[in-house]
Amino acid sequence: MTARTEPPGSPAGRDPATPGDGPDSAREAGAVAGARGAEGYRGAEAIHGAQGVEGKDVWRRRVLAARRALTPEERAGRAAALAEGAVGLAAGRAGPVCAYLPVGREPGSVAGLDALRAAGHDVLLPVVPDHAGPLDWARYDGPDSLADGPLGLREPTGPRLGVTTITRAGLVLVPALAADRRGVRLGRGGGYYDRTLPLAGPGTPLVVLLNDDELVAELPAEPHDVRVTAALLPRAGVVMLGDTI
Repeated sequence: MTARTEPPGSPAGRDPATPGDGPDSAREAGAVAGARGAEGYRGAEAIHGAQGVEGKDVWRRRVLAARRALTPEERAGRAAALAEGAVGLAAGRAGPVCAYLPVGREPGSVAGLDALRAAGHDVLLPVVPDHAGPLDWARYDGPDSLADGPLGLREPTGPRLGVTTITRAGLVLVPALAADRRGVRLGRGGGYYDRTLPLAGPGTPLVVLLNDDELVAELPAEPHDVRVTAALLPRAGVVMLGDTI
């Protein structure tokens, strides 16, 4: 797959809020136009909105707008492919899978979390802390174990396991709006994951789930940005990033 150098789409409104994904700590939905089986991804022309590396807010607006262009059928097909890929990534890994509950048009699905559980993995979901800091974690025991939390999130109702729980994870699945070939991740700007991911154990895969066109050649980067090791894409599968290439 050829990496893009331009932000997808064009500006659009907002979806439910979630940690670490927005100027105001809210994850919004929206990115690339979608897949239709063998016909491939329609709307790829939306990628060509501007040339070169631009500010993070420009990328965020355009990625979110392009995600809004996806039909429910396109999102469902991609979610199924990501669920299968996540189970494959987790196979044979010791320790729990730290994942996330997708909101709005974010890549992924509750069915993907359930597939990980059905494959025998303990699945942990983030819990937003009362004060700025790393994310806490709690066990996901199915949709009925969730309740409304801060920032428009749904969170597990079980015991909080502590911010250091991620050190035991065998795999960390990370939300993102985009990523580049160096491993730079574009979130919403809330900083939750930049404070959380450094706690993961050495060598633990840090994998973003994206639409295929959201893996680009280069994104704006800042010193505090924590880089990820791979991207999981509906069509291309697992793409290694940065020093792992």
